[in-house]
Amino acid sequence: MIKTWFESAPRLVDVAMGRTPADMVIRNVRWVNVHSGEIIPQTDIAISAGRFAFIGPDASHAAADTTQIIEGAGRYAVPGLCDAHMHVESGMITVSEFARAVIPHGTTSMFIDPHEIANVLGMGGVKLMHDEAVGLPVNVYVQMPSCVPSAPGLENAGASLGPDDVREAMTWPNIIGLGEMMNFPGVVAGDRNMLDEIGFTQAAHKTVGGHYASRDLGLPFHAYAAAGPADDHEGTSLEDCIARVRQGMRAMLRLGSAWYDVAAQIKAVTELGLDPRNFILCTDDSHSGTLVHDGHMNRVVRHAIAQGLKPITAIQMATINAAQHFGLERELGSITPGRRADLVLTSDLVGLPIEMVIGRGQVLAENGRLVADIPRYDYPAKAKDTMRLGKKLGAADFDIAAPQGAAEVTARVIGVIENQAPTRALEHRLPVKAGVVQMDRAADVCQIALVERHRATGNIANGFVSGFGYDKPCAMASTVAHDSHHMIVVGTDKKDMALAANRLGEVGGGVVLFSGGRELALVKLPIAGLMSDQPAEIVADEANALIEAMRQCGCTLNNAYMQHSLLALVVIPELRISDIGLVDVTKFVAVDVLVS
Repeated sequence: MIKTWFESAPRLVDVAMGRTPADMVIRNVRWVNVHSGEIIPQTDIAISAGRFAFIGPDASHAAADTTQIIEGAGRYAVPGLCDAHMHVESGMITVSEFARAVIPHGTTSMFIDPHEIANVLGMGGVKLMHDEAVGLPVNVYVQMPSCVPSAPGLENAGASLGPDDVREAMTWPNIIGLGEMMNFPGVVAGDRNMLDEIGFTQAAHKTVGGHYASRDLGLPFHAYAAAGPADDHEGTSLEDCIARVRQGMRAMLRLGSAWYDVAAQIKAVTELGLDPRNFILCTDDSHSGTLVHDGHMNRVVRHAIAQGLKPITAIQMATINAAQHFGLERELGSITPGRRADLVLTSDLVGLPIEMVIGRGQVLAENGRLVADIPRYDYPAKAKDTMRLGKKLGAADFDIAAPQGAAEVTARVIGVIENQAPTRALEHRLPVKAGVVQMDRAADVCQIALVERHRATGNIANGFVSGFGYDKPCAMASTVAHDSHHMIVVGTDKKDMALAANRLGEVGGGVVLFSGGRELALVKLPIAGLMSDQPAEIVADEANALIEAMRQCGCTLNNAYMQHSLLALVVIPELRISDIGLVDVTKFVAVDVLVS
């Protein structure tokens, strides 16, 4: 753990005055100052005790034979990048492995919401990730999950958390606030549990995360803002981010593996001239393949710049804006005296090649390669024993019975939208054969099932989904099923659906794709059925093999695995599936698969 500013201040003062030598001096950089919005050439940076001690035109007074000298050679010194909202579990790797993957991309601070593991293991799972985060050489703050389950009455998760749990978590050393308040209908209705969770967080002087996934910006939105959420990442349109900022919330614009919400909303700054201080960049959900091969927050910053944002403004949205939002301006987010010595050296602010990453005054990565040692974190056996299907599944478990005598029926269908979290509520005429409703592969309507996996009830909820484009007999099953994390199975062949579901029961969870009775790809996720215990690079290769297998079966969606994993998220419109059946998320009611 880095020493506090109070503990470090005497030494920082002595280094700045030249009475004590610095641990490290970086010479001749172009200082990207996110406070003033300037780029200041020919600057030296002196670091001591893991913090910035001096930034100015000449730090020779702070150097000695014992000082590590790094030649900046005129490169830009950028504050270490901050991801203000993300879920480690979406990377399918542990917190330590996530850090290993993203540090070479310039990320030195993360604000994580572990509500995925909370839905499986409850407070014990949150504590495991909290404790793992504390021991890392970068800053990983934890937001206490707020909605477990995310929609009470519409799903049954593996655990349940409430206000007393939130109040306890606020005493933990690394809890930075409350995770996204997804139960916005509960908040708007004045639900006492939801308001108490917000209240306990505010009483602890910590930040309340928002999640308003409705398109209704009328009275319900105003009521939600009045309840206290301080940010929101669920906006997808220009109107969304404007409404949030006007109500005193920070608009978090996300670019994850499958969510592309920056381009539409950044126009509020680039075209309408809104104050950029209240806009923050984040990733939300990024799988391991994206992290290893494409990047993390550096990818988001590059993308924002490509949409017309000035480079220094994009960097502010990924550094100081996040730090200020969480009350950490004196600790993170800028290259200024007293702050943690987190920075990136790059030769180009637009392309943003990450040539060196320094965290807490230590060189962590160079030219895309991690050079620091991050020890493996081992999860206990109880975290790897979460698969309880209750029975072996067969093809008939996925049958949807038609009304007696019907030759065809009208069915509700979940419509997937590429690169966005919301779905469409569709209807489609489907044929009936031997009393069972059939899929319509020619119209891209296949089956979806949610298999209960926490309490061995044997319950299976069946429905239909469109948008994946599968044109071969196949099925994919995943125990990553936001947020309840039962098992989602999507397929065009019921025998393959049964094989896929049973396979995950055998291996302890993960993601698997079968086609024609043959296993094409498998990512084992033994930790809570959500995370691998393997290195990020291995998981990335397995994830890429899974995506390729999906393509072989006809799926052309960008990062379709992410779309698959969110089909049970009953807090984002319009139509989802849970263990109780189909859920209309515009009305928050369960609905029948067949239209009467």
